[in-house]
Amino acid sequence: MELLRKPVADRGKLHDITPESAGWGYVGFGLYKLASGERAAEVTGGREVILVLVEGRARITAAGQDFGEMGARMSVFERLPPACAYVPDGSQWAAEAVTDCLLAVCSAPGSGSHAAAVIGPEGIELVSRGKGANTRHIHNIAMEDRDVAGSLLVTEVFTPDGNWSSWPAHRHDEDDFPRMTYLEEIYYHRINPAQGFGFQRVFTEDGSLDECMAVSDGDVVLVPRGHHPCGVPYGYEMYYLNVMAGPRRSWRFRNHPDHDWIFRRDAG
Repeated sequence: MELLRKPVADRGKLHDITPESAGWGYVGFGLYKLASGERAAEVTGGREVILVLVEGRARITAAGQDFGEMGARMSVFERLPPACAYVPDGSQWAAEAVTDCLLAVCSAPGSGSHAAAVIGPEGIELVSRGKGANTRHIHNIAMEDRDVAGSLLVTEVFTPDGNWSSWPAHRHDEDDFPRMTYLEEIYYHRINPAQGFGFQRVFTEDGSLDECMAVSDGDVVLVPRGHHPCGVPYGYEMYYLNVMAGPRRSWRFRNHPDHDWIFRRDAG
């Protein structure tokens, strides 16, 4: 499986990752870059969708509802809560750009459990996690404490320059609730300033998977299993949008045994 995915275009649909192209069973991710007046539309089929306006403004309709003009942040690094909408399976959505915009399309199998709805920016707050060079700032768009989706878990994270995220290294690749849940995961990365880079390592404890990738602005990293920390050099800030899904809409993970002491120390 190719874990590092580069944008496939400069405009229009920059990413189009399906379960089939990823080689797994749940998570899909698309990203549209639209100029003012341009339009994107999709049918959801058997999948539920969370639309995230990463940047810019757009008019959104979903499942026959007109949500009007959405979006406030022009740069993701403003750290404003994102405008988001939930779209159920068996329906459709459309977006018309009011300004240049980036629209993320997060998807997973649907069950008809929720109706179309605006789920952000209201209800989303910036919270901090970690200590020292492990500090990062988080918008929990659709984690399990928000009953806004049937299977999708979506969050976005801002990692200050010189810091680490998804650390201590942890995994969620076994269907063994409540000890752990099986969740496939996608990271959509942004870097500020854009000429910078970050790093992400995806690895298993037995060494059967161990890849370290330099990520550029706009790259996507697939995490099919294993641990997946990432970091950014001094002078550059990292953002990532996480999309997770699996058999159960719960996030239960296990830290790497070599590094769990950091979690226990900071928690104490």
